[in-house]
This record gives sequence, structure tokens and C-alpha cells, in this order.
Amino acid sequence: MKRSDVDTRSVAVIGMACRLPGASAPDELWALLRDAVDTTSETPRDRYDVDALHSPVPRQGHIAARRGGYLEQVADFDAEFFGMSATEATELDPQQRLLLMTAWDALEDAGQRPDRLAGSRTAVFVGNTRADHLELALRRGPETVTAAQLNNFRSLLAARVSHFFDLRGPSVVVDTACSSSLVAVHQAVQSLRSGESPLAIAAGVNLALRPDEGLVLTHAGGMAGDGRSKFGDASADGYSPSDAVAVVVLKRLQDAIADGDRIRAVIQGSAVSNDGRTSDSVLNPSLQGQLDVLRWAYEDAGIDPADVDYVEAHGSGSPALDPLELRALGEVCGAGRPADRPLLVGSVKTNIGHAEAAGGLAGLIKAVLCLEHGQVPASLNVNTPNPKVPWDSLPLTLPSALQDLPALDRPAVAGVSGQGSSALNAHIVLRQADTPRVRTEPPADQGPHLLAISAHSEAALADLAAAYARYLRPGGAGQAHALRDICYSAATRRTHHAHRLAVVGRTHEELAAALTGGPGMTGHPLSAVAAAYVAGEEPSWPSVFGEPGRFVPLPGYPWQTRRYWPGEEPAAADGDDLAGWVLREHARTGFDDGSSLTDIGIDSLAKLRIVVELAKRCHQEVDPEELGRLRTVGELRQWTRALEAAAR
Repeated sequence: MKRSDVDTRSVAVIGMACRLPGASAPDELWALLRDAVDTTSETPRDRYDVDALHSPVPRQGHIAARRGGYLEQVADFDAEFFGMSATEATELDPQQRLLLMTAWDALEDAGQRPDRLAGSRTAVFVGNTRADHLELALRRGPETVTAAQLNNFRSLLAARVSHFFDLRGPSVVVDTACSSSLVAVHQAVQSLRSGESPLAIAAGVNLALRPDEGLVLTHAGGMAGDGRSKFGDASADGYSPSDAVAVVVLKRLQDAIADGDRIRAVIQGSAVSNDGRTSDSVLNPSLQGQLDVLRWAYEDAGIDPADVDYVEAHGSGSPALDPLELRALGEVCGAGRPADRPLLVGSVKTNIGHAEAAGGLAGLIKAVLCLEHGQVPASLNVNTPNPKVPWDSLPLTLPSALQDLPALDRPAVAGVSGQGSSALNAHIVLRQADTPRVRTEPPADQGPHLLAISAHSEAALADLAAAYARYLRPGGAGQAHALRDICYSAATRRTHHAHRLAVVGRTHEELAAALTGGPGMTGHPLSAVAAAYVAGEEPSWPSVFGEPGRFVPLPGYPWQTRRYWPGEEPAAADGDDLAGWVLREHARTGFDDGSSLTDIGIDSLAKLRIVVELAKRCHQEVDPEELGRLRTVGELRQWTRALEAAAR
């Protein structure tokens, strides 16, 4: 293909976000990769009783490993931000909750304002295989099953994102086992290429809340005894299970360039394949299936496989799959490769474990980071190379330390592989983004500049102001960017919430000081714009900034999370009085004092239950007609205060 044809078909990665073991953002992931950190840990007590189920000798009804890759605080969620009551948040699958917050993070990283995406044909593709939260709820017995569990069917993972952001394009959950999230990326690429969608969110989410899969895989010999994935090592004995939530935002490359987006990497090609009958069983991996998907992906990308610099392998640590995967990579990417430039191959699973349906997207984010930094981190847990791999004849190597990508007269190229027990293989081809033209910052005397930030609550705004102050001060990431670009990005590339702060200054340090209570600039025309913004107006940003600035990365939204978990009393966000208790138990959406009780889910049937519950709590009769006459949350609060007073 000609370069012009390649660019027409290519897709830009313009935003990324993740929640992985040991890393709550891509920058944190790169830090642990760079430092060769193993983030697997002992299985938490709130997952299952590892002492009762663990057995060092694989046997039925037990789990081989005591450890895996786990997210901390999986129950934490900013329910108020997403307009949910405490009851609704508690009942909702934490996979959906974490996916909502991570999708918002990814859109912010991409500089895509959700309010401007509303109503668009933006697509959502989510790789997932688990519904642990729903299945645990159903196990508690028929008497505990409620209609609320309809919200936790797996098909709603993508639908929840599309509904909250009002996205009208395809909204699909993809389940091809461990290749699910890479297949989601492939489908997003196809949707963008066809013109079906102008923007696509591709995600993978996996929370292992119950031991069942571990029991099955232990019995099948697929789980590592020490809880570590040892890709390419002679001692590889299976995979280490892991949690993960990972999201990328994708746009056609030419559109991203035209829109001034930050391009983190370019997806030049992709392919999926099924093994068909090239193996003796649907569950057994196939060399031919992997050869096919690699060849098709590089053909789609218009890239000679010999030019691939790095491959983020599926790399689960399977004694059966590892040798086949490495042989396939050597055969396809080794033909015509110079002897002094072996293919670098690694696996993020050696750091964080195997996140099953989300594992491929975790690997893709790692590959993008490698291209951005021009380096490949060590692949861990390799002491003795697997003797089943013909290393002497394969032009590839597993890096044992951080090393630079080759310096060539072309962008670096990386591949990302995923294989599923569904016999579905996926491979994504990435290239480095072109170095952006750096616009010269206007002279200092052309300042000052207006920085406008906002949040959903006063507490979040205070946290955001502190984050921007750190970002702007010496040593902060903002020091690398022109002040005008920072202010332009904050004004035009971020959603403007109800709680607002705007400051004016000539330097990074002046803005940082003003954000944290220092004296701000007054008397300048921009001061009036700042006051209007804080009062809730939407200034004419083109009038404020003149010509467009360059979009640069900014501090992310400071989530105000609380713990929501079945069987636990939700955090008392609405107070500890009777009204707060009623609203936590019965409200089905967010509310304020002016909200209609009917609109938040408190209908006539709910009011009958509330009468019975209040009578028990207050130890007195409650008049159902009085409750029936109430129309708003404010009226409910006033009425329950009178009940409490009478009960004293």
C-alpha cells in the first residue's frame, strides 16, 4: 500500500486509561514496567478463603496458587458523579462502576468532552467474560433475587457506558475468552474504517470475585502454582489470574490530525482468526492459527513483518501455548530479518498477571507506552529459557532489562497478540506516532492567561485545584508545556461542571499560587471573564484565546469515591437521619431536595414498604396517607424529621 492509503485506513489511539494491579493510570503502569516490578500478591480475604481452597498439589476442588494480580478498593465508586443513589451503586456490578470511571478518564486523556459527544454515533466495544457479581447475588438464594439484578447482565457493560454518555453508535460486549479485548479493538477499528462511527471506545474489564474459574483451571493444569506467569521460561506452569480495567479511545488518523488530537500511537492494521480444525481439539492451541493471524494482520497493515521491532505477546506462561506462540513469531517476523536486530518479545502478564478478557488491552496499553518512550521493559520470571523453543534458530529475544528500541529511519513498529480458549486469535499492529510540531509559546509579554477548572462537587474542585498546582509547579508535568496550551486545553477540552474556579496569571507559578489561595491577578479584562465563568457562564473561548492552541495532557478528574458493597451499610452520603436511610434504601437514581419521589423510584408500592420499615424503626404508627401526600425529597426530609422528633 502507498503511505497515503495506509494513513487513510489507519486509526489513532488518542486516549488511554487503566486500573491494573499496582497501577491506576498508564503513567503508573510505565513506572512499574520500567522498574521491573511484580505486582501480584496474596489473594485478598474478601475474594474467597484462600486457606481453605489452596492446595500446593493440583487436585479437584482446590486452587493451585495463593496469589494473583488484584485491584485494591474494587468497591469504591463516585456514585454522586454518575447520578446514582447509594442503593443503586451497591447493587451495581463493580465491573460497570469501574468501567464508567475509567471510560471518563480515557475520554479526558483524549481531550474529548463527553457533553459534546452526547447524541453522536460514538461506538463502544467491551471485552468481558465474567459476571461474578451477578452470580454471587443469585447464589444467595431465590428469596434474595430482585429485579435490580437485571442491571448486572453482561450485555449491559457496554450499554451502561453508552447510556451515561448518550452515545448512539454500536454498543457491543465481546466474549472470545482471553482475546476478548483485542477483538473489541479490532471491531472498533473496523467500525471507524467503514465510517460507521466517528469515534470508538474499546475496553476490557475483568474482576475475579469468586474462585470457580480457578478451580476449573487448576483441575485442567492451567494455573501457575506460584501465582506468577512465567512466559518463555522452562518452569512455566500456567497463568496467574488478574483483575483489570483498560480503555482506549480511537479515531480515524486523518480526523485526529485535523482535529488537533494528541496521537499516542497509530493502529495500522489488525486481524482475527479462528483455529478451525487445525488443532486436535477446540481447546488446544494451533500453530497454524497463529501463523494465519500474524500474516493477515501485517498484510492488513501494509508492513513487512521483518520490520516489527517489538511484540507484546499473549504470553500467559502456558507450557503448551508459549512454544507455539514464540515459534509463530519467529517464523513470520523472522523471515528476512537482519541478524543484528532480533525481534523483542515480552508480556505484561509477567508483571501484573493475566487479566483474562482484559489482558490483551492491558498489553496494548503497554505497547503504546513502549512506542512513546522508545524503550522495551524486561519480561519477568525468565531464569531458564524454555527448552521446547528452538531459540538458536529463532531471531527473537526476551528482554531481561530495560532496553531502547532500535534507532531507525522510520517509526518503530509493535504488534500485540491475544489468544482465547475459544480458538480465536487476534493481532493488532501499532506504529509510533509522528513527532508533533511544537508550537512556539508566545512571548511572556503576551500574557496573562486564564485557567478555568471545574468539578462535580466542592470537595472534588478543591482536590482538582491542588492537582493543577502540583502540575504547574517546578517538577510537575505541566512545566513541559506552554502555559497558553495548558489553559486552552483546560477551557476547550474538558467538561465544565457546576463547581468552578478560574485564575489569571502570567507564569506557571503565578497560576499555581492563585489556585492554592495566593493573591490572583485583578483588574485585567480576563479577570471579568474568570468571574463570569465561575458564575456559570460559558465564555466565548475563541475570543479569549484567539487562534487554537495545542492540546496537552492535564490532571485527571479527582474521583470522590465511597465504598458500596452488598451486605454492607452504604456510606452515609445523605446523612444519618431517617430521610437519609430511606433514600439510601429506596432511591434508584441521583436526587436533590427538589427531586420528585416518583422520578427517583419511590412510587406507591415503595411507600407501602417504607411505612412498615419506619414503623419498626420509630416504634410508633406511621400514617400511610401522610407519606402518600409527599411529592419531593425536601418534603420527605421535613416529614421524617417530625417523625424523629415525635419518637424521642
